[in-house]
Order: sequence, then structure tokens, then C-alpha cells
Amino acid sequence: MNIQLLQGKVALITGAGRGIGKAIALTLAQKGVRVAVLARTATEVQETESEISNRGGEALSLVGDITDMNRIQECVDGIHQKWGTINILINNAGFGKFKPFEELSLEEWKQTIDINLTGTFIVTKAVLPDMIQQRGGSIINISSVSGLRPIPKQSAYCASKHGVIGLTTTLAMEMKPYNIRVHAICPGGVITKLSQENMSERDMSDWMEPEDVAHTVVYLLTQNPRATTDIIYLRRYGSVPLGG
Repeated sequence: MNIQLLQGKVALITGAGRGIGKAIALTLAQKGVRVAVLARTATEVQETESEISNRGGEALSLVGDITDMNRIQECVDGIHQKWGTINILINNAGFGKFKPFEELSLEEWKQTIDINLTGTFIVTKAVLPDMIQQRGGSIINISSVSGLRPIPKQSAYCASKHGVIGLTTTLAMEMKPYNIRVHAICPGGVITKLSQENMSERDMSDWMEPEDVAHTVVYLLTQNPRATTDIIYLRRYGSVPLGG
């Protein structure tokens, strides 16, 4: 793992006000990455920026909805004005309502697809032109184990995260000529606000923490250029392996 590869790079991280996104932002900043942290809630994303700054890192807080293409382009333009480029994109922002299919409303279905899948599309579209021009970059999409297998009460969430996997692998092929690497991380049980709200009945005593996902991001960003990893399934140690 060559941490020097991260020094001076610029990263945009969505959903960085809390949970996995915040952990990724803090971790990358510690490795010398300048991080633009984006979220819908101003107080949360400003807190992330303050924590990074207090630890000696460089951060830029941005408030925006990833389903708003115009606002996302404004955010990307702001990053370019401050730091000149974006080398790393972490599509982390997510949403989910876990309930039986027959209880799922059309509005909940649309919101899940819009945020998890279309939002990933919108932010990637805004960032890619610069990466293509500089002929290099890394995109990491935070999917889920729900993107690899069916899970009851997660029909919309599974559909959106399966979509993220399809987008990731296709984009990896299309971006290869530009030396842009595209990966997906598929975590199992991680203690986040989303999981606590949707699965409050579950025992989470052995679940992963957001920092575990952040360490995996660092691994992907510091792989030797001659190697790559398309999809990482990150599970809690006490769970059953995929397919088991």
C-alpha cells in the first residue's frame, strides 16, 4: 500500500455529513488528500469540514442534493476554482426504506432509485470530463451486499444497488482508455443512521463501523497501477460468506 499516491490529491465525497461518508473524508484527509465534502444538511457537512481542519487537513464543505444536476455542477465548479481538479470521486450518498414490497409506495421507490442510482449517475457525469481530460482518476461507488444478492424487505434498495454495480462495471470498461479506475465496495452490516433506522430490531454488537469501509477505500486508491479490483464485498466477520 503506497500512501504517497494520495498526497496532494483532491477528492469529492458525497453523503459526507455522517456515517460512512464522513469516515472516508476524515481518513483520506489524514492521508494528505484535500477533500470536498458534500451533503444536504449544512450543519453536518460543516462539522465534517471543521473536524478535518482541526486535524490539520484541507477541506471544503458543500451543500447540495445529488439529484439536482445544476447544483452538483455548481459544486464541481467550486472545487475546480479552489483546487483546480478532482482526482477522486466517492459516490457514497444513499437512502433506503426497508419494508415488504406490497407496503412500498411509488414515492419511496422513486426516492430510493433517484438518490442511490440516478444521483451516482449525476455526480459522475459532472466529474468525468475533467478526469478524461487529465487522463486519470479514481471513482469508488459505495454499493451494498444488497447489490449482490436479494434481501427481503429491500426490493427498492436492492434494485438501486444492483444498478450501481452494473453502472460501475460498465463504466470501468468505458473509462479504461482514459486511465480512470472505477470500483464498487459492497459492505454488509455497518452501523449507520440508515441501518439503525431500518433495522432497529437487529443486534448490531458485531457489525462493522464506518471506518472499516474507509480503510477499504484507501486500499483501492493505493493499489499498484498494474492491478485493480472491480468489486469488494466487505462483510462482518460473524456473517456467512456470499453464496454460503
